Amino acid sequence: MLTIASTASLRVYVSEWENGRRPISERYAKILRVLLGVTNDELQGTHSAPAPMTEADGYDELVRRIDASRSVSLTMVKTFMEQTELLRTFDRQMGAASLVDQMTGHLSKLEDALTFAVLPETRRPVALALAGAATLAAWQALDVGAVERAWRHYELGKRAAKEADEPMYLAHATAEQAYVLCDAGRPAIAVELVRDAQRAGGRLVSPRLQAWLYAAEAEICARAGLPDDCRRALDNAVRHLPDGEEARDPDMLSIFLNHGHLSRWRGNALALLGEEEAVDSLYSALDSVDPTFIRATAGLRCDLAQAHLARGEYDQAHDHLRQARLLANRTGSVRQRRRIEQLTQRL
Repeated sequence: MLTIASTASLRVYVSEWENGRRPISERYAKILRVLLGVTNDELQGTHSAPAPMTEADGYDELVRRIDASRSVSLTMVKTFMEQTELLRTFDRQMGAASLVDQMTGHLSKLEDALTFAVLPETRRPVALALAGAATLAAWQALDVGAVERAWRHYELGKRAAKEADEPMYLAHATAEQAYVLCDAGRPAIAVELVRDAQRAGGRLVSPRLQAWLYAAEAEICARAGLPDDCRRALDNAVRHLPDGEEARDPDMLSIFLNHGHLSRWRGNALALLGEEEAVDSLYSALDSVDPTFIRATAGLRCDLAQAHLARGEYDQAHDHLRQARLLANRTGSVRQRRRIEQLTQRL
């Protein structure tokens, strides 16, 4: 059991931490990182410097790291990707805030492996693993409100995808990065970026990822106030999405999309446009939502609240916001809490 100071003492500590009069001890830093979903650098307001070389000229340490990187086998890359998958599962069920330390360490190991890898046959698989991990870390950072960290992780993911020569990973990272622009109040630029993502993928992306890219375009067009573009993108998403209940893309494990998910996305976009027909799509999605997708379910409840608000159905909107708030509190999603508060102000 962790012993902490009394409430009165904690109030003094918080004031002194905020004003820089007291350093944050590791005991409290560990608690605050999980509670706030921030990295240690963000919490302390510092940026870690690279570890110094131990030898006077640095060559011995450099050669040691390069030699170590040569042992990065396909088995180790597979382990890296399995770790990313495990973090993705925890994120889906528990939220991003509790994973900040694990995600930071995972990215650091991958970046180190890539930095000191020399030959392309070693670099490319590591770069691919880094592209997937960085994009997941970026979405987690966006969820906890760390927008600069999210942006930098997306840039890292894009660079890694280019080095790995993987257009699907590049398209996915670029399209998700457009959401940072949307949240920052620049939806028009976000529309351009998500369309650039489609061009980056070209004909080399899988049908399910292509449908996902069109669905993302539809949502962002709705947020930019472009109803015709939104509906056209939704039609394209339906046309490209493979039939069947399977949701996961075997060529792009971060993509989950079937007709049930797309129904939710359609309802979300139409709710943003204030269209009454959004409600039917959203309730259909609610019936089929995977209960382990806690954050997605919270988002769906927000969508339903928005759709009911557009129809002047305030009691139903209030009920969905209440349930969305409970789910968002479970995952620690700052992004969703912000949206819940914005919708609550309209009641």
